[in-house]
Amino acid sequence: MTEHVDVAIVGAGLSGIGAAAHLSERSPGTSYLILEARDTIGGTWDLFRYPGVRSDSDMFTLGYRFRPWTGEKAIADGASVLRYVRETAREHGVDKRIRFGLRVVRASWCSTDSVWHVDAVRADTGETVRFTCGFLWTCSGYYRYDEAYTPDLPGGQAFAGRIVHPQQWPEDLDYAGKRVVVVGSGATAVTLVPAMARDAAHVTMLQRSPTYIISLPEVDQFASALRAKLPPRAAYAVTRWKNILIATGVYQLSRRRPDLMRSLIRKGVVAQLPPGYDVDTHFKPAYNPWDQRLCLVPDGDLFRAISGGTVDLVTDRIEEFTAHGIRLTSGDELEADVVVTATGLNLLAFGGIAIVVDGVEVQLPDTMTYKAMMLSGVPNFAYVVGYTNASWTLKADLVSEYVCRLLSHMADHGYDVCVPEKDPTVEEEPFLDFAAGYVQRSVQDFPKQGSRPPWKLRMNYLRDMVALRLGAVDDGVIRFRQ
Repeated sequence: MTEHVDVAIVGAGLSGIGAAAHLSERSPGTSYLILEARDTIGGTWDLFRYPGVRSDSDMFTLGYRFRPWTGEKAIADGASVLRYVRETAREHGVDKRIRFGLRVVRASWCSTDSVWHVDAVRADTGETVRFTCGFLWTCSGYYRYDEAYTPDLPGGQAFAGRIVHPQQWPEDLDYAGKRVVVVGSGATAVTLVPAMARDAAHVTMLQRSPTYIISLPEVDQFASALRAKLPPRAAYAVTRWKNILIATGVYQLSRRRPDLMRSLIRKGVVAQLPPGYDVDTHFKPAYNPWDQRLCLVPDGDLFRAISGGTVDLVTDRIEEFTAHGIRLTSGDELEADVVVTATGLNLLAFGGIAIVVDGVEVQLPDTMTYKAMMLSGVPNFAYVVGYTNASWTLKADLVSEYVCRLLSHMADHGYDVCVPEKDPTVEEEPFLDFAAGYVQRSVQDFPKQGSRPPWKLRMNYLRDMVALRLGAVDDGVIRFRQ
């Protein structure tokens, strides 16, 4: 028999566990299941196993609003983040509601009985299992777990060493005492390079173009002082708000006074590198701050590795691989035993699930996002996509709170169905207004956002907090029916 629940959550990572915990707390009578394609809790934080993997946001904002982060480090290692997610699931009883090894491939809405028919494939047998639910909530992020992005590597087959991608880090890779080249300049690269430099003979970070990199303390001294004086929840809340306001201020300054922010970032880099270092070649991007995400290095570990001579930074392009390394367009050759392609991710909307409404498959680019968490014309459906300019969980928490409010509103008024109706007068805009390569390669496959609220995807926690936590659920745009 087909199992039915009120809410089906797709994904048991940071977002999915948070969504389920919110449901348990705010809607205790709601039945739900989490369908997880892999065999464990954690999502990204279990998938990524590369050296040095860590949070790229401070844990006082990456942590859930309802559960204080009590770890010492504000910029935490991946194992600590994973432990935090799993402990949250256990404390809220969420771990008992997860069905592992089930990859959702299709979700079909039937207006006749107002339910979703959700098809999932079992990892062990390939069998398709069907569930039904009244509300479908995808918490699977927006990139592919099974496939990373690797650009064309001319002559790669000639290379005598190993080429690996961080998303599929091999357990047997031994790079101790070896020459390593890390290709890339984003968050993964700046994490990998100082971590690998501790054991490798030498590490070269090869970048096509520079990225803005800022240093933050690994331990938040303000948070440590508050913990000594206040109860854990109060200290967490104050530190969280301090970090939210600082991050918001930095982003707004970057957008309004980009030249000033460029200068401030450059001064921070110069102060941490040896005198005479060619900062403008290696640390001066062609774009403005926050056109792409700023990269964070705790306690300047990348700069310390460069200053200590264990890391070189090279800004150039790959001409071709050779048997012993990489030949650059400048004619120089980098010798290597191991090459790590930290070249980015492939995006995938809603885990690649085929979404069907009354027999017609939804073409995502034809839909428009409502409050950056629902889709026009798609009933009883929500998703989580976090901020690109702040912690992912800040937005995930707000979405969870709103979905709980929405479900309560429907229950209180006897509604079975809610669906945002697209306003034809609203102009379409790309789903993400972000210059990062991984976004630009795939954004055309995603829904559109609108030119004004509630269709506008705003990268502003303070405004979203007012709209999602305090704004009316029945706003005249989302339609309800029995």
